[in-house]
Amino acid sequence: MYKMQKTDWKAQRTKLAILALEDGTILRGYSFGAQTDSLGEVVFNTGMTGYQEVITDPSYAGQIVTMTYPEIGNVGINSADFESAGLFLNGFIVNNINTPCNWRSELSLPELLKQKNIPAIAGIDTRALTRKIRTSGTLKAFIHCSKENISEDICVKKAKDWCGLDNQDYASAVSCKTSYDWDSVAQESGYWGILEEKMPPVEFNIVAYDFGIKWNILRSLRLNGISAKVVPAQTTFEEVLKFKPDGVFFSNGPADPAAVTYAIAAARSLIGKVPIMGICLGHQILSIASGGLTSRLKFGHHGCNHPIKNLLTGAVEITSQNHNFATTYESLKNTPLELTHVNLNDNSIEGIKHKTEPMFAVQYHPEAAPGPHDPLYLFKEFKKIMSR
Repeated sequence: MYKMQKTDWKAQRTKLAILALEDGTILRGYSFGAQTDSLGEVVFNTGMTGYQEVITDPSYAGQIVTMTYPEIGNVGINSADFESAGLFLNGFIVNNINTPCNWRSELSLPELLKQKNIPAIAGIDTRALTRKIRTSGTLKAFIHCSKENISEDICVKKAKDWCGLDNQDYASAVSCKTSYDWDSVAQESGYWGILEEKMPPVEFNIVAYDFGIKWNILRSLRLNGISAKVVPAQTTFEEVLKFKPDGVFFSNGPADPAAVTYAIAAARSLIGKVPIMGICLGHQILSIASGGLTSRLKFGHHGCNHPIKNLLTGAVEITSQNHNFATTYESLKNTPLELTHVNLNDNSIEGIKHKTEPMFAVQYHPEAAPGPHDPLYLFKEFKKIMSR
């Protein structure tokens, strides 16, 4: 039987913490993660569930994530729901942190954050912070949770002086260091969980670029009969072609797509030689490789409730998203790309396909866990273009 963990709330709330924004705003709360300080861009995630998948998504590297849903932590942490082997975000902000009370919980959220040395603040008015970000745009911030005595003015200065994520290559930092076969790693490490019983036979073997790839992408591919060899971000196109893959996948990842010049060069050389699918950062890389450009969104898209329209079918899908940059409309005019999906909130580009070559990409996450599952069909589309 599950035994509820006890928390000394009075002792916890004496661990005062500060969030300092580059515009001079100071927000005070209390620390519930690691007693350390960190710099990052503050973004907000609108998901009501899935905080474990959020904090283990490598695409959040360099960011301090605010959860707009006010109650976080009640389902704890379990080994089956990780999206990567570590935590890559720079900080975590919630309104209220709860004691876990769930039969699947193996660890509390504060315990995991402390283990992975990630600072976290509770007691913040996350609604007010979200409104500020929506008005001002994404802001650089300094999160102060250490025992060191730092003045609020110094905290603001640290936020202002930080270089930010523009023109920064974080993909190579979060990528795997050596290539590996996902099937072997998943079986040895137990990453499949109950999904292992549902594995269909392998129909296609692909190479997947790891710019911060989520495990559920690899699970989703395999559930569709696609086996992946995962390779580091800076793998050349010549090395990829040596594997004689049926297709190549360009993964999600953090920071500025224009900074991953090595990946853009690889994509440019692979288009037309092998079927290609891309997600999120992979979508941006393939857009740039085809002659497009990307620009920063005002405050990004982060959450599991973003509506997009499929221009090929007319269907509306609810999607999970996590990106601060997007492909620009103007840049697509003289490219071989066709627009396939648009965001119904702000009309930004959410999907493209090549007019003559077997290549398509989407800005959102069809593999999203815990959901939505509307776009899962895209993995079947990848199979179709490989079979042709």
